[in-house]
Amino acid sequence: MACSATAQPLLNLELSYSHHQPKKRFPFTLCSFNINKPRLSPKPFPFQSKDYAKIDIFSSSSLFSRQKPRSQVAAQSDYSSGDEAESLLPDSDSQEPFSWSSVILPFLFPALGGLLFGYDIGATSGATISLQSPELSGTTWFNLSAVQLGLVVSGSLYGALLGSLAVYPIADFLGRRRELIIASLLYVLGGVLTAYAPGLSVLLVGRLLYGLGIGLAMHGAPLYIAETCPSQIRGTLISLKELFIVMGILLGYFVGSFQIDAVGGWRYMYGCSAPIALLMGLGMWSLPPSPRWLLLRAVQGKGALEEYKEKAILALSKLRGRAPGDEASEKQIEDTLITVKSAYMDQESEGNILEVFQGPNLKAFIIGGGLVLFQQITGQPSVLYYAGPILQSAGFSAAADATRLSVVVGLFKLLMTWIAVAKVDDLGRRPLLIGGVGGIALSLFLLSAYYKFLGGFPLVAVAALLLYVGCYQISFGPISWLMVSEIFPLRTRGKGISLAVLTNFGSNAIVTFAFSPLKELLGAENLFLLFGAIALLSLLFVILYVPETKGLSLEEIESKILK
Repeated sequence: MACSATAQPLLNLELSYSHHQPKKRFPFTLCSFNINKPRLSPKPFPFQSKDYAKIDIFSSSSLFSRQKPRSQVAAQSDYSSGDEAESLLPDSDSQEPFSWSSVILPFLFPALGGLLFGYDIGATSGATISLQSPELSGTTWFNLSAVQLGLVVSGSLYGALLGSLAVYPIADFLGRRRELIIASLLYVLGGVLTAYAPGLSVLLVGRLLYGLGIGLAMHGAPLYIAETCPSQIRGTLISLKELFIVMGILLGYFVGSFQIDAVGGWRYMYGCSAPIALLMGLGMWSLPPSPRWLLLRAVQGKGALEEYKEKAILALSKLRGRAPGDEASEKQIEDTLITVKSAYMDQESEGNILEVFQGPNLKAFIIGGGLVLFQQITGQPSVLYYAGPILQSAGFSAAADATRLSVVVGLFKLLMTWIAVAKVDDLGRRPLLIGGVGGIALSLFLLSAYYKFLGGFPLVAVAALLLYVGCYQISFGPISWLMVSEIFPLRTRGKGISLAVLTNFGSNAIVTFAFSPLKELLGAENLFLLFGAIALLSLLFVILYVPETKGLSLEEIESKILK
Protein backbone atom coordinates (compact mmCIF):
# COMPACT_ATOMS: atom_id res chain seq x y z
CA MET A 1 0.00 0.00 0.00
CA ALA A 2 1.01 3.58 -0.33
CA CYS A 3 2.76 5.42 2.43
CA SER A 4 -0.04 7.94 2.57
CA ALA A 5 -3.72 7.84 1.90
CA THR A 6 -3.48 10.21 -1.05
CA ALA A 7 -0.71 8.55 -3.01
CA GLN A 8 -2.53 5.45 -4.09
CA PRO A 9 -6.06 3.98 -4.07
CA LEU A 10 -7.08 2.29 -0.82
CA LEU A 11 -7.74 -1.10 -2.35
CA ASN A 12 -4.65 -1.30 -4.53
CA LEU A 13 -3.72 -4.97 -4.85
CA GLU A 14 -0.01 -5.41 -5.47
CA LEU A 15 0.63 -9.06 -6.21
CA SER A 16 3.98 -10.75 -5.88
CA TYR A 17 4.84 -14.39 -5.38
CA SER A 18 6.32 -15.26 -2.02
CA HIS A 19 9.21 -17.63 -1.58
CA HIS A 20 8.56 -19.04 1.86
CA GLN A 21 8.96 -22.71 2.55
CA PRO A 22 5.95 -24.96 2.00
CA LYS A 23 4.09 -25.88 5.15
CA LYS A 24 4.64 -29.28 6.67
CA ARG A 25 1.81 -31.75 6.11
CA PHE A 26 0.36 -33.49 9.10
CA PRO A 27 0.20 -37.30 9.27
CA PHE A 28 -3.22 -38.90 9.67
CA THR A 29 -3.71 -42.57 10.35
CA LEU A 30 -7.06 -42.86 8.57
CA CYS A 31 -6.19 -40.97 5.44
CA SER A 32 -3.38 -38.96 3.93
CA PHE A 33 -4.42 -35.33 4.20
CA ASN A 34 -2.77 -33.66 1.22
CA ILE A 35 -4.23 -30.32 0.23
CA ASN A 36 -2.84 -30.66 -3.31
CA LYS A 37 -4.97 -33.68 -4.07
CA PRO A 38 -7.93 -32.98 -6.31
CA ARG A 39 -10.54 -34.58 -4.09
CA LEU A 40 -11.07 -35.55 -0.47
CA SER A 41 -13.66 -37.79 1.07
CA PRO A 42 -16.28 -35.89 3.08
CA LYS A 43 -16.87 -38.83 5.40
CA PRO A 44 -16.42 -37.99 9.07
CA PHE A 45 -13.64 -39.47 11.16
CA PRO A 46 -14.88 -41.75 13.96
CA PHE A 47 -12.16 -40.53 16.27
CA GLN A 48 -9.03 -38.46 16.40
CA SER A 49 -5.75 -39.82 17.68
CA LYS A 50 -3.09 -37.79 19.38
CA ASP A 51 -1.26 -37.57 16.04
CA TYR A 52 -4.12 -35.66 14.49
CA ALA A 53 -3.53 -31.98 13.86
CA LYS A 54 -6.26 -29.55 14.80
CA ILE A 55 -6.73 -27.36 11.76
CA ASP A 56 -8.22 -23.91 12.29
CA ILE A 57 -10.80 -23.64 9.56
CA PHE A 58 -10.66 -19.88 9.60
CA SER A 59 -6.96 -19.41 8.96
CA SER A 60 -7.01 -21.61 5.91
CA SER A 61 -7.94 -21.18 2.33
CA SER A 62 -9.39 -24.25 0.68
CA LEU A 63 -13.02 -23.24 0.77
CA PHE A 64 -12.39 -20.09 -1.20
CA SER A 65 -9.20 -21.00 -3.02
CA ARG A 66 -7.73 -23.21 -5.71
CA GLN A 67 -4.21 -24.59 -5.74
CA LYS A 68 -2.04 -21.86 -7.15
CA PRO A 69 1.24 -20.29 -6.01
CA ARG A 70 0.65 -18.19 -2.99
CA SER A 71 0.53 -14.48 -3.68
CA GLN A 72 0.82 -11.73 -1.20
CA VAL A 73 -1.58 -8.83 -1.44
CA ALA A 74 -0.30 -5.50 -0.20
CA ALA A 75 -3.68 -4.59 1.19
CA GLN A 76 -4.02 -7.81 3.21
CA SER A 77 -2.11 -10.05 5.56
CA ASP A 78 -2.93 -13.65 6.34
CA TYR A 79 -5.86 -12.66 8.41
CA SER A 80 -8.20 -10.16 9.64
CA SER A 81 -8.99 -6.79 10.91
CA GLY A 82 -11.58 -4.81 12.85
CA ASP A 83 -14.23 -7.09 14.30
CA GLU A 84 -13.30 -9.91 12.01
CA ALA A 85 -13.90 -13.57 12.39
CA GLU A 86 -12.02 -16.03 10.25
CA SER A 87 -12.91 -16.98 6.74
CA LEU A 88 -13.85 -20.53 6.06
CA LEU A 89 -10.56 -21.34 4.44
CA PRO A 90 -8.44 -24.38 5.17
CA ASP A 91 -4.76 -23.53 5.55
CA SER A 92 -2.83 -23.78 2.31
CA ASP A 93 -0.22 -22.02 0.27
CA SER A 94 -2.68 -20.76 -2.32
CA GLN A 95 -5.01 -17.88 -2.79
CA GLU A 96 -8.21 -17.69 -4.69
CA PRO A 97 -8.69 -15.78 -7.92
CA PHE A 98 -11.77 -13.64 -7.46
CA SER A 99 -13.87 -11.01 -9.14
CA TRP A 100 -14.41 -7.72 -7.34
CA SER A 101 -17.94 -7.62 -8.70
CA SER A 102 -18.77 -10.72 -6.64
CA VAL A 103 -17.15 -9.31 -3.48
CA ILE A 104 -18.72 -5.86 -3.32
CA LEU A 105 -22.28 -6.69 -2.26
CA PRO A 106 -21.43 -9.29 0.45
CA PHE A 107 -19.21 -6.59 1.95
CA LEU A 108 -21.38 -3.51 1.34
CA PHE A 109 -24.69 -4.59 2.88
CA PRO A 110 -23.20 -5.80 6.22
CA ALA A 111 -20.93 -2.73 6.33
CA LEU A 112 -24.01 -0.51 6.18
CA GLY A 113 -24.67 -1.69 9.74
CA GLY A 114 -21.43 0.02 10.80
CA LEU A 115 -22.27 3.12 8.77
CA LEU A 116 -25.62 3.41 10.57
CA PHE A 117 -23.85 3.16 13.93
CA GLY A 118 -21.56 6.03 12.96
CA TYR A 119 -24.47 8.01 11.53
CA ASP A 120 -26.23 7.95 14.90
CA ILE A 121 -23.15 9.44 16.58
CA GLY A 122 -22.86 12.24 14.02
CA ALA A 123 -26.58 13.01 13.76
CA THR A 124 -27.07 13.15 17.53
CA SER A 125 -24.57 16.02 17.87
CA GLY A 126 -26.82 18.24 15.75
CA ALA A 127 -30.13 16.73 16.84
CA THR A 128 -29.61 17.68 20.48
CA ILE A 129 -29.11 21.33 19.50
CA SER A 130 -32.25 21.32 17.34
CA LEU A 131 -34.33 19.44 19.91
CA GLN A 132 -33.62 21.95 22.69
CA SER A 133 -34.22 25.08 20.63
CA PRO A 134 -37.52 26.86 21.44
CA GLU A 135 -37.71 28.15 17.86
CA LEU A 136 -36.47 25.10 15.95
CA SER A 137 -37.56 22.03 17.93
CA GLY A 138 -41.17 22.19 16.72
CA THR A 139 -42.31 20.72 20.04
CA THR A 140 -43.76 21.94 23.31
CA TRP A 141 -41.44 19.74 25.33
CA PHE A 142 -38.12 21.21 24.16
CA ASN A 143 -37.09 22.31 27.66
CA LEU A 144 -35.33 19.05 28.57
CA SER A 145 -33.60 18.50 31.87
CA ALA A 146 -29.99 17.32 31.97
CA VAL A 147 -31.16 13.78 32.77
CA GLN A 148 -33.68 13.75 29.92
CA LEU A 149 -31.12 15.06 27.44
CA GLY A 150 -28.64 12.45 28.66
CA LEU A 151 -31.18 9.70 28.02
CA VAL A 152 -31.78 10.99 24.48
CA VAL A 153 -28.06 11.08 23.73
CA SER A 154 -27.18 7.75 25.36
CA GLY A 155 -30.41 5.86 24.62
CA SER A 156 -28.89 4.11 21.61
CA LEU A 157 -25.80 3.29 23.67
CA TYR A 158 -27.86 1.50 26.33
CA GLY A 159 -29.77 -0.29 23.57
CA ALA A 160 -26.47 -1.46 22.08
CA LEU A 161 -25.48 -2.77 25.51
CA LEU A 162 -28.69 -4.80 25.71
CA GLY A 163 -28.29 -6.00 22.12
CA SER A 164 -24.71 -7.23 22.60
CA LEU A 165 -25.75 -8.96 25.84
CA ALA A 166 -28.77 -10.61 24.21
CA VAL A 167 -26.84 -11.93 21.22
CA TYR A 168 -24.15 -13.62 23.35
CA PRO A 169 -25.99 -16.94 23.90
CA ILE A 170 -27.95 -17.02 20.60
CA ALA A 171 -25.44 -15.85 17.97
CA ASP A 172 -24.78 -19.33 16.55
CA PHE A 173 -28.48 -20.14 16.55
CA LEU A 174 -29.43 -17.02 14.56
CA GLY A 175 -26.56 -17.09 12.11
CA ARG A 176 -24.87 -14.02 10.71
CA ARG A 177 -27.38 -13.28 7.93
CA ARG A 178 -30.49 -13.46 10.10
CA GLU A 179 -28.77 -11.44 12.81
CA LEU A 180 -28.08 -8.63 10.32
CA ILE A 181 -31.64 -8.75 8.92
CA ILE A 182 -33.02 -8.37 12.45
CA ALA A 183 -30.55 -5.52 13.05
CA SER A 184 -31.80 -3.71 9.93
CA LEU A 185 -35.42 -4.05 11.08
CA LEU A 186 -34.50 -2.58 14.47
CA TYR A 187 -32.68 0.25 12.72
CA VAL A 188 -35.76 1.03 10.60
CA LEU A 189 -38.16 0.86 13.56
CA GLY A 190 -35.90 2.96 15.74
CA GLY A 191 -35.29 5.61 13.08
CA VAL A 192 -38.97 5.95 12.09
CA LEU A 193 -40.22 5.94 15.67
CA THR A 194 -37.70 8.61 16.66
CA ALA A 195 -38.48 10.80 13.64
CA TYR A 196 -42.25 10.76 14.27
CA ALA A 197 -42.12 10.75 18.09
CA PRO A 198 -45.04 12.79 19.50
CA GLY A 199 -43.41 12.97 22.93
CA LEU A 200 -40.26 12.24 24.87
CA SER A 201 -41.29 8.72 25.93
CA VAL A 202 -41.78 7.55 22.34
CA LEU A 203 -38.52 9.23 21.37
CA LEU A 204 -36.64 7.28 24.05
CA VAL A 205 -38.22 3.99 22.94
CA GLY A 206 -37.09 4.71 19.39
CA ARG A 207 -33.55 5.43 20.57
CA LEU A 208 -33.49 2.16 22.52
CA LEU A 209 -34.67 0.13 19.50
CA TYR A 210 -32.07 1.76 17.29
CA GLY A 211 -29.42 0.86 19.85
CA LEU A 212 -30.52 -2.79 19.86
CA GLY A 213 -29.86 -2.74 16.11
CA ILE A 214 -26.39 -1.35 16.73
CA GLY A 215 -25.58 -4.16 19.17
CA LEU A 216 -26.60 -6.87 16.70
CA ALA A 217 -24.99 -5.20 13.68
CA MET A 218 -21.64 -4.63 15.37
CA HIS A 219 -21.49 -8.35 16.15
CA GLY A 220 -22.86 -9.86 12.95
CA ALA A 221 -21.27 -7.62 10.29
CA PRO A 222 -17.59 -8.52 10.81
CA LEU A 223 -18.44 -12.20 11.12
CA TYR A 224 -20.42 -12.30 7.85
CA ILE A 225 -17.86 -10.27 5.88
CA ALA A 226 -14.92 -12.37 7.08
CA GLU A 227 -16.63 -15.69 6.48
CA THR A 228 -17.70 -14.91 2.93
CA CYS A 229 -14.85 -12.90 1.39
CA PRO A 230 -11.69 -14.30 -0.26
CA SER A 231 -8.85 -14.71 2.21
CA GLN A 232 -6.39 -12.40 0.46
CA ILE A 233 -8.63 -9.32 0.94
CA ARG A 234 -10.28 -10.31 4.22
CA GLY A 235 -8.24 -8.02 6.45
CA THR A 236 -8.67 -5.03 4.16
CA LEU A 237 -12.44 -5.42 3.98
CA ILE A 238 -12.83 -5.82 7.74
CA SER A 239 -10.64 -2.77 8.28
CA LEU A 240 -12.86 -0.89 5.84
CA LYS A 241 -15.80 -1.49 8.17
CA GLU A 242 -14.17 0.92 10.60
CA LEU A 243 -13.91 3.37 7.71
CA PHE A 244 -17.65 2.96 7.12
CA ILE A 245 -18.31 3.89 10.76
CA VAL A 246 -16.30 7.08 10.32
CA MET A 247 -18.10 7.77 7.04
CA GLY A 248 -21.38 7.38 8.93
CA ILE A 249 -20.25 9.93 11.52
CA LEU A 250 -19.33 12.32 8.73
CA LEU A 251 -22.68 11.75 6.99
CA GLY A 252 -24.47 12.51 10.27
CA TYR A 253 -22.49 15.75 10.56
CA PHE A 254 -23.40 16.73 7.00
CA VAL A 255 -27.12 16.05 7.49
CA GLY A 256 -27.01 17.97 10.76
CA SER A 257 -25.33 20.97 9.12
CA PHE A 258 -28.03 21.11 6.42
CA GLN A 259 -30.99 20.63 8.78
CA ILE A 260 -29.77 22.63 11.78
CA ASP A 261 -31.82 25.71 10.80
CA ALA A 262 -35.01 23.81 9.86
CA VAL A 263 -37.98 23.62 12.22
CA GLY A 264 -38.09 20.07 13.52
CA GLY A 265 -34.70 19.42 11.93
CA TRP A 266 -33.88 16.77 14.53
CA ARG A 267 -36.64 14.60 13.06
CA TYR A 268 -34.96 14.65 9.65
CA MET A 269 -31.56 13.97 11.19
CA TYR A 270 -32.78 10.79 12.89
CA GLY A 271 -35.23 9.78 10.15
CA CYS A 272 -32.64 9.76 7.36
CA SER A 273 -31.25 6.54 8.81
CA ALA A 274 -34.41 4.57 7.90
CA PRO A 275 -33.89 4.39 4.09
CA ILE A 276 -30.28 3.25 4.57
CA ALA A 277 -31.43 0.59 7.04
CA LEU A 278 -34.11 -0.58 4.61
CA LEU A 279 -31.46 -0.93 1.90
CA MET A 280 -29.32 -2.93 4.31
CA GLY A 281 -32.19 -5.29 5.16
CA LEU A 282 -33.19 -5.89 1.53
CA GLY A 283 -29.57 -6.44 0.61
CA MET A 284 -29.00 -8.98 3.37
CA TRP A 285 -32.22 -10.75 2.37
CA SER A 286 -30.79 -11.20 -1.13
CA LEU A 287 -27.50 -12.65 0.13
CA PRO A 288 -27.06 -16.32 1.11
CA PRO A 289 -26.13 -17.51 4.61
CA SER A 290 -22.46 -17.84 5.48
CA PRO A 291 -21.15 -21.20 4.15
CA ARG A 292 -18.99 -21.55 7.25
CA TRP A 293 -21.96 -21.11 9.56
CA LEU A 294 -23.90 -23.78 7.63
CA LEU A 295 -21.05 -26.28 7.96
CA LEU A 296 -20.56 -25.52 11.63
CA ARG A 297 -24.25 -26.16 12.29
CA ALA A 298 -23.94 -29.47 10.46
CA VAL A 299 -20.91 -30.55 12.49
CA GLN A 300 -22.66 -29.50 15.70
CA GLY A 301 -25.48 -31.91 14.84
CA LYS A 302 -28.16 -29.27 14.22
CA GLY A 303 -29.42 -30.93 11.04
CA ALA A 304 -28.74 -33.46 8.30
CA LEU A 305 -25.12 -33.29 7.17
CA GLU A 306 -25.86 -33.70 3.45
CA GLU A 307 -28.60 -31.08 3.55
CA TYR A 308 -26.36 -28.48 5.17
CA LYS A 309 -23.52 -29.37 2.81
CA GLU A 310 -25.73 -28.80 -0.24
CA LYS A 311 -26.87 -25.46 1.18
CA ALA A 312 -23.24 -24.46 1.76
CA ILE A 313 -22.31 -25.36 -1.84
CA LEU A 314 -25.20 -23.29 -3.22
CA ALA A 315 -24.33 -20.38 -0.90
CA LEU A 316 -20.68 -20.36 -1.99
CA SER A 317 -21.65 -20.61 -5.67
CA LYS A 318 -23.91 -17.58 -5.30
CA LEU A 319 -21.30 -15.59 -3.37
CA ARG A 320 -18.70 -16.24 -6.10
CA GLY A 321 -21.06 -15.61 -9.02
CA ARG A 322 -20.78 -19.19 -10.26
CA ALA A 323 -23.36 -21.61 -11.59
CA PRO A 324 -25.38 -23.26 -8.78
CA GLY A 325 -23.61 -26.36 -7.45
CA ASP A 326 -20.50 -25.93 -9.60
CA GLU A 327 -17.65 -28.37 -9.17
CA ALA A 328 -15.20 -25.84 -7.73
CA SER A 329 -17.59 -24.85 -4.95
CA GLU A 330 -18.43 -28.49 -4.23
CA LYS A 331 -14.75 -29.42 -3.89
CA GLN A 332 -14.00 -26.44 -1.66
CA ILE A 333 -16.94 -27.23 0.64
CA GLU A 334 -15.95 -30.90 0.89
CA ASP A 335 -12.33 -30.01 1.69
CA THR A 336 -13.44 -27.56 4.35
CA LEU A 337 -15.95 -29.97 5.87
CA ILE A 338 -13.10 -32.36 6.67
CA THR A 339 -11.15 -29.61 8.44
CA VAL A 340 -14.24 -28.59 10.42
CA LYS A 341 -14.68 -32.15 11.62
CA SER A 342 -11.02 -32.51 12.52
CA ALA A 343 -11.14 -29.23 14.48
CA TYR A 344 -14.14 -30.42 16.49
CA MET A 345 -13.19 -34.09 16.73
CA ASP A 346 -11.99 -34.13 20.33
CA GLN A 347 -14.30 -31.36 21.54
CA GLU A 348 -17.90 -31.13 22.53
CA SER A 349 -20.23 -29.86 19.82
CA GLU A 350 -20.87 -26.71 21.85
CA GLY A 351 -19.17 -25.28 24.93
CA ASN A 352 -20.79 -23.82 28.00
CA ILE A 353 -21.70 -20.16 28.27
CA LEU A 354 -18.73 -19.35 30.56
CA GLU A 355 -16.15 -20.96 28.29
CA VAL A 356 -14.66 -17.57 27.36
CA PHE A 357 -13.38 -17.24 30.94
CA GLN A 358 -11.49 -20.54 30.99
CA GLY A 359 -7.97 -21.54 29.94
CA PRO A 360 -6.54 -19.98 26.77
CA ASN A 361 -9.87 -18.24 26.14
CA LEU A 362 -9.37 -16.19 29.31
CA LYS A 363 -5.95 -15.04 28.11
CA ALA A 364 -7.52 -14.03 24.79
CA PHE A 365 -10.27 -12.13 26.61
CA ILE A 366 -7.73 -10.27 28.77
CA ILE A 367 -5.91 -9.12 25.64
CA GLY A 368 -8.98 -8.32 23.53
CA GLY A 369 -11.17 -7.06 26.35
CA GLY A 370 -8.33 -4.97 27.75
CA LEU A 371 -7.83 -3.21 24.44
CA VAL A 372 -11.48 -2.26 23.95
CA LEU A 373 -11.67 -1.19 27.63
CA PHE A 374 -8.68 1.14 27.33
CA GLN A 375 -10.11 2.34 24.02
CA GLN A 376 -12.90 4.00 25.99
CA ILE A 377 -11.43 4.88 29.40
CA THR A 378 -8.62 6.93 27.85
CA GLY A 379 -11.31 9.59 27.48
CA GLN A 380 -12.36 9.30 23.85
CA PRO A 381 -15.98 10.48 24.44
CA SER A 382 -14.93 13.42 26.64
CA VAL A 383 -12.18 14.66 24.33
CA LEU A 384 -14.64 14.84 21.45
CA TYR A 385 -17.07 16.58 23.81
CA TYR A 386 -14.46 19.30 24.26
CA ALA A 387 -13.78 19.62 20.52
CA GLY A 388 -16.17 22.58 20.13
CA PRO A 389 -14.84 24.68 23.05
CA ILE A 390 -11.23 23.90 22.08
CA LEU A 391 -11.74 25.06 18.50
CA GLN A 392 -13.69 28.10 19.71
CA SER A 393 -10.72 29.07 21.86
CA ALA A 394 -8.66 29.28 18.68
CA GLY A 395 -10.93 32.04 17.39
CA PHE A 396 -13.79 30.18 15.69
CA SER A 397 -17.39 31.34 16.18
CA ALA A 398 -19.52 28.85 18.11
CA ALA A 399 -22.81 29.92 16.59
CA ALA A 400 -21.78 30.05 12.96
CA ASP A 401 -19.14 27.37 12.67
CA ALA A 402 -19.92 24.61 15.21
CA THR A 403 -21.46 22.12 12.77
CA ARG A 404 -18.95 22.98 10.03
CA LEU A 405 -16.05 22.38 12.39
CA SER A 406 -17.57 19.03 13.27
CA VAL A 407 -17.43 18.16 9.56
CA VAL A 408 -13.75 19.17 9.47
CA VAL A 409 -12.96 16.92 12.45
CA GLY A 410 -14.93 14.11 10.77
CA LEU A 411 -12.91 14.50 7.55
CA PHE A 412 -9.69 14.34 9.54
CA LYS A 413 -10.86 11.16 11.28
CA LEU A 414 -11.69 9.69 7.87
CA LEU A 415 -8.22 10.52 6.54
CA MET A 416 -6.41 8.98 9.51
CA THR A 417 -8.57 5.84 9.42
CA TRP A 418 -7.76 5.53 5.72
CA ILE A 419 -4.06 5.62 6.56
CA ALA A 420 -4.49 2.96 9.26
CA VAL A 421 -6.29 0.66 6.83
CA ALA A 422 -3.49 1.16 4.32
CA LYS A 423 -0.62 0.42 6.71
CA VAL A 424 -1.91 -2.15 9.23
CA ASP A 425 -0.73 -5.14 7.20
CA ASP A 426 2.62 -3.54 6.38
CA LEU A 427 3.70 -2.21 9.77
CA GLY A 428 1.94 -4.71 12.03
CA ARG A 429 -0.38 -4.27 15.00
CA ARG A 430 2.01 -3.46 17.84
CA PRO A 431 3.87 -0.57 16.15
CA LEU A 432 0.60 1.20 15.33
CA LEU A 433 -0.75 0.58 18.83
CA ILE A 434 2.42 1.68 20.63
CA GLY A 435 2.93 4.76 18.50
CA GLY A 436 -0.76 5.72 18.53
CA VAL A 437 -1.33 5.21 22.26
CA GLY A 438 1.87 7.11 23.02
CA GLY A 439 0.54 9.99 20.92
CA ILE A 440 -2.80 9.83 22.77
CA ALA A 441 -1.02 10.17 26.13
CA LEU A 442 1.00 13.14 24.85
CA SER A 443 -2.11 14.87 23.49
CA LEU A 444 -3.97 14.46 26.79
CA PHE A 445 -1.07 15.94 28.77
CA LEU A 446 -0.96 18.86 26.31
CA LEU A 447 -4.69 19.46 26.81
CA SER A 448 -4.21 19.40 30.58
CA ALA A 449 -1.34 21.88 30.27
CA TYR A 450 -3.47 24.13 28.06
CA TYR A 451 -6.25 24.34 30.64
CA LYS A 452 -3.77 24.71 33.51
CA PHE A 453 -1.19 27.28 32.33
CA LEU A 454 -1.07 27.51 28.50
CA GLY A 455 -4.42 29.22 28.02
CA GLY A 456 -2.77 32.02 26.06
CA PHE A 457 -1.69 29.62 23.31
CA PRO A 458 -4.92 28.30 21.72
CA LEU A 459 -3.08 26.64 18.86
CA VAL A 460 -1.61 24.22 21.43
CA ALA A 461 -5.16 23.07 22.21
CA VAL A 462 -6.06 22.70 18.53
CA ALA A 463 -2.86 20.74 17.83
CA ALA A 464 -3.49 18.50 20.86
CA LEU A 465 -7.04 17.82 19.74
CA LEU A 466 -5.98 16.86 16.22
CA LEU A 467 -3.11 14.77 17.62
CA TYR A 468 -5.56 12.89 19.83
CA VAL A 469 -8.02 12.25 16.99
CA GLY A 470 -5.27 11.17 14.59
CA CYS A 471 -3.51 8.85 17.04
CA TYR A 472 -6.79 7.31 18.14
CA GLN A 473 -7.80 6.55 14.55
CA ILE A 474 -4.53 4.76 13.74
CA SER A 475 -4.42 2.76 16.97
CA PHE A 476 -7.38 2.04 19.24
CA GLY A 477 -9.95 2.80 16.52
CA PRO A 478 -9.28 -0.05 14.05
CA ILE A 479 -6.52 -2.11 15.75
CA SER A 480 -8.45 -3.00 18.91
CA TRP A 481 -11.15 -4.76 16.91
CA LEU A 482 -8.59 -6.36 14.61
CA MET A 483 -6.88 -7.90 17.64
CA VAL A 484 -10.20 -8.98 19.14
CA SER A 485 -11.11 -10.86 15.98
CA GLU A 486 -7.70 -12.52 15.67
CA ILE A 487 -6.96 -13.46 19.25
CA PHE A 488 -9.96 -15.61 20.22
CA PRO A 489 -9.78 -19.36 19.48
CA LEU A 490 -12.18 -20.92 16.99
CA ARG A 491 -14.56 -22.29 19.60
CA THR A 492 -15.17 -19.01 21.41
CA ARG A 493 -14.85 -16.45 18.62
CA GLY A 494 -18.58 -15.63 18.45
CA LYS A 495 -18.94 -15.39 22.24
CA GLY A 496 -15.67 -13.48 22.51
CA ILE A 497 -16.73 -10.81 20.05
CA SER A 498 -20.07 -10.49 21.87
CA LEU A 499 -18.25 -9.86 25.16
CA ALA A 500 -15.89 -7.41 23.48
CA VAL A 501 -18.84 -5.42 22.10
CA LEU A 502 -20.44 -5.50 25.56
CA THR A 503 -17.20 -4.31 27.20
CA ASN A 504 -16.84 -1.53 24.65
CA PHE A 505 -20.36 -0.15 25.02
CA GLY A 506 -20.38 -0.70 28.78
CA SER A 507 -17.16 1.23 29.38
CA ASN A 508 -18.36 3.93 26.97
CA ALA A 509 -21.55 4.31 29.02
CA ILE A 510 -19.56 4.56 32.27
CA VAL A 511 -17.21 7.22 30.89
CA THR A 512 -20.13 9.18 29.41
CA PHE A 513 -22.07 9.00 32.68
CA ALA A 514 -19.11 9.88 34.90
CA PHE A 515 -17.74 12.68 32.75
CA SER A 516 -19.87 15.56 34.08
CA PRO A 517 -19.41 14.70 37.79
CA LEU A 518 -15.66 14.23 37.30
CA LYS A 519 -15.43 17.52 35.42
CA GLU A 520 -17.12 19.37 38.27
CA LEU A 521 -15.05 17.57 40.90
CA LEU A 522 -11.60 17.74 39.29
CA GLY A 523 -11.80 20.52 36.70
CA ALA A 524 -10.90 20.11 33.03
CA GLU A 525 -7.13 20.32 33.58
CA ASN A 526 -7.05 17.52 36.17
CA LEU A 527 -9.57 15.40 34.24
CA PHE A 528 -7.33 15.38 31.18
CA LEU A 529 -4.36 14.67 33.44
CA LEU A 530 -6.23 11.62 34.79
CA PHE A 531 -7.01 10.42 31.26
CA GLY A 532 -3.35 10.92 30.34
CA ALA A 533 -2.26 8.71 33.25
CA ILE A 534 -4.73 6.03 32.13
CA ALA A 535 -3.30 6.31 28.61
CA LEU A 536 0.18 5.61 30.02
CA LEU A 537 -1.21 2.51 31.75
CA SER A 538 -2.77 1.40 28.47
CA LEU A 539 0.59 1.90 26.73
CA LEU A 540 2.24 -0.30 29.37
CA PHE A 541 -0.51 -2.90 28.84
CA VAL A 542 0.11 -2.92 25.08
CA ILE A 543 3.88 -3.28 25.51
CA LEU A 544 3.67 -6.07 28.10
CA TYR A 545 0.61 -8.09 27.09
CA VAL A 546 -0.44 -7.47 23.49
CA PRO A 547 1.36 -9.80 21.05
CA GLU A 548 2.25 -9.10 17.43
CA THR A 549 0.03 -11.26 15.22
CA LYS A 550 1.21 -10.04 11.83
CA GLY A 551 2.38 -12.91 9.65
CA LEU A 552 0.89 -15.62 11.86
CA SER A 553 -1.96 -17.83 10.79
CA LEU A 554 -4.90 -17.97 13.14
CA GLU A 555 -3.91 -21.53 14.01
CA GLU A 556 -0.44 -20.31 14.96
CA ILE A 557 -1.92 -17.53 17.11
CA GLU A 558 -3.90 -20.11 19.05
CA SER A 559 -1.03 -22.59 19.42
CA LYS A 560 1.91 -20.22 19.99
CA ILE A 561 0.40 -17.25 21.81
CA LEU A 562 -2.52 -18.66 23.79
CA LYS A 563 -1.06 -21.99 24.88
